[in-house]
Amino acid sequence: MVHNRLTHSLEVASVGRSLGKLVGEGLVAAEGTNLDAAAKHFYEADLSSVIAAACLAHDIGNPSFGHSGEAAISSYFIQHGGTLLDDKPLHQHFSEAEWSDLTHFEGNANAFRILTHHYANRQKGGYQLTYSTLAAIAKYPCESLASNKEQLHMKKYGFFQADRKAFEEVAMAVGMLTQSIDPLAFKRHPFVYLVEAADDICYRVIDWEDAHRLGIIDSNTAISLFVALLETAASNQMERIHKTLLELENDPREQLAYLRAKCINFLALSCVDSFIANRNEILTGTYNRSLIDAIEPAAAKALDDINQVTVKKIYNHETVVKIELAGYEVMSALLESFIPAVLHESASHREKKLLRLLPQQYVVPGGSGYEKALSVIDFISGMTDSYAMELYKNLRGISLPTHT
Repeated sequence: MVHNRLTHSLEVASVGRSLGKLVGEGLVAAEGTNLDAAAKHFYEADLSSVIAAACLAHDIGNPSFGHSGEAAISSYFIQHGGTLLDDKPLHQHFSEAEWSDLTHFEGNANAFRILTHHYANRQKGGYQLTYSTLAAIAKYPCESLASNKEQLHMKKYGFFQADRKAFEEVAMAVGMLTQSIDPLAFKRHPFVYLVEAADDICYRVIDWEDAHRLGIIDSNTAISLFVALLETAASNQMERIHKTLLELENDPREQLAYLRAKCINFLALSCVDSFIANRNEILTGTYNRSLIDAIEPAAAKALDDINQVTVKKIYNHETVVKIELAGYEVMSALLESFIPAVLHESASHREKKLLRLLPQQYVVPGGSGYEKALSVIDFISGMTDSYAMELYKNLRGISLPTHT
């Protein structure tokens, strides 16, 4: 089986549960005398569930076609910023902060929105997750105007202007430390590092196995680099690992599945050690690395060797590039249809027809231009790749919908 976004999230949740359990036990062992009974119980019994839930939800905001879809949404607004809409350029329909959100669309911020936003005819509170679970997915706890500011160490951002109050509520409830008021940015919550580590471990290891199944990476390369990573563990397990590989020598896929499990376990334990070793900096908001970047240098080098091949052969493979280009075209075209339709004061006949395609939960009568634009993005980014492609074909007259 080649993994998809759903199976990836399930696997990240499984690894995250293990990280939460081991780190919780480690914190109790290291800080036991400094913890009250409630804190001990939480770390020992509940932390694993919080991390697992956050891991399961961490990619929910990714639009159709992944990063290509993100780029397409941003590029639409950048390229059409000067286009006249009701006698003024598109960008003038929004404030500076709102325009920054739209021209730097971010799946992380979209995840927070999906999980917390009150859509029409839906229950209040979004998915009604706990504050600690929501804090655990806030990898970049800042607004878009704060991203890429060197002193804040934020490459991306974690909430849209429309969801700012909801994020401030979460930050206050869990005691997140304020890093900057204008632009608004907080220090990461400690649990974020565990969710990030689970995601890092899974995509680095499982993408590798998938590439082998698809014939993108040969068996010798795939197996040898996994073995090289495990050999950095300086343990007595290598003899048993080589013995098992010999028993499975007639099935490279089974060899790689075995090594995948071993590598995930090794990296998980390494990240637990990184968290416990750096717990003071993590808990005070002064830690600015990922846990996987803090593993032993030899293991980090072996993992980097894997990553270099991944970038060269997997992420730039012809099939991947073609899908990304197709996704870029599809997402751009859908935005070109729906954004003017919701923003025009007097919709054309075609635009009125388009608006009938918006599900009721994404209709915001009387809302601002920003709220209406976000509602369209909510609609389009929530599509599956295949549905987005089919709607694109329908709107372009390439194919007609079929009745079932």
